[in-house]
This record gives sequence, C-alpha cells and structure tokens, in this order.
Amino acid sequence: MNTPNVVGQIFEQIAPHYDRFNDLFSLGLHRLWKRQALALVKPKPGERWLDLCCGTGDLALALANYLRPTGYVVAIDSAAAPLQIARNRANFLPWLNINWLQADVLNLPILKTYFDGAIMAYGLRNLAEPALGLRVLHQLLASHGRAVVLDFNRSAGAAGKFQQWALKEVVVPVAHQFGFGEQYAYLEESISRFPDGKQQEQIAFEVGFQKAKHRSLAGGLMGALVLEV
Repeated sequence: MNTPNVVGQIFEQIAPHYDRFNDLFSLGLHRLWKRQALALVKPKPGERWLDLCCGTGDLALALANYLRPTGYVVAIDSAAAPLQIARNRANFLPWLNINWLQADVLNLPILKTYFDGAIMAYGLRNLAEPALGLRVLHQLLASHGRAVVLDFNRSAGAAGKFQQWALKEVVVPVAHQFGFGEQYAYLEESISRFPDGKQQEQIAFEVGFQKAKHRSLAGGLMGALVLEV
C-alpha cells in the first residue's frame, strides 16, 4: 500500500544507498534516461521549473544547468534524508539556482508563481493518488507550460516480461544482500498497479492537459509522459 508514510519510510531508509543502487541496477543508464526526458521538454535559460519528488537531486541539478543564469528550479520531496543529500550536492555548485522544499506533493504549501515546466522522475508511481498528482502538476504550470513524467513502463510485452524477471531475479536478491530486500520488493508491487501509458494519457486529459503523449524509452522498459497545458 503506497501511503505517504510507508513510501516516505522506504526512501528515508535507502537514501544513503539510493544513487549507488540506481547505478548498479541500471548499469548507469538512468542518467541517460533522465537526459532523454529533459530533451523531450527542452528547458530554456531563464525559465522557472519544478522537480517534483526530486529525491537526491541529480535531476534538479542537471535541470538547473539548462536554466542558467537567470532561471531557477524549485525541487520538492517529502523525505528528509534524500533531500539533505541533494542540498549537500548543491553546496558544491553554488552557481545553480535551486530552492529545496520538503513537502508532500499532494499537499503542497502555496507556491506564489506559475512554472514554465516541470519534471517528475520515478515519483508519480509512489504517490497515493497518481491522478491527483497530475492534477496538482497541471495547476502549477503556466499557460503553455510543459512537463514530463519519467517512470517504469508497465508493459505486457517482452519488455514487461524482462522487467519482471529482472526485478525478481536480480534487483530484489541483490538489494536483499545489502539489507534492503523488502524495500526493493515494493518496487515490483508499485509497478504492477501503476497505470500504463494509455491510461496515463487518459488521466492527463481528464485533469485538463491539452496535450499528453506517452513515449517508450529503453526498449519499452521506461516510459515518459510528455504533457502540455
């Protein structure tokens, strides 16, 4: 059950190892997938952007580099431990304009601006109500604002079968060796109930987006939902 407390506890526990596991389990390709997601929405210098469910901040840092020198990122996560790692990283890059905020995406404080764009990587799947997450995203974007949601692609094809095999036979057993088997078992569970690409498009249109297109990445293992207000 992906309640805010359960999900928050998982990310508090794995935060010190999160980036190392991402590199290990994706063979470092998660960095490529994130760059591909950003390329789909073309951040420009001077724009205002959101990174929702920012985790340890690697994507917020990359995004802020696109927006230099006058643009900025508001990066939001509900878990304190990964957010502290993100802040520590940013301390070494003081020329990047990032505001870090600990908050539940579904219960955000008032943000006194509309944003030109937003990205959410591996976060929508972990929200208690993904549809509400897309509605919040829509409400925060300015007219003609765009967004991309990157996550695992729930597929019934060969990519989906490979994904299930890899999670059961590789990811969870390896994580178990480090004492995080239970936390990574949650990954498979969360993917199994996550809306597929067509369902994500439908939800996006229902909450008010004018454009919504789900694109497959990594041979169908990952998906990017590209949105425009």
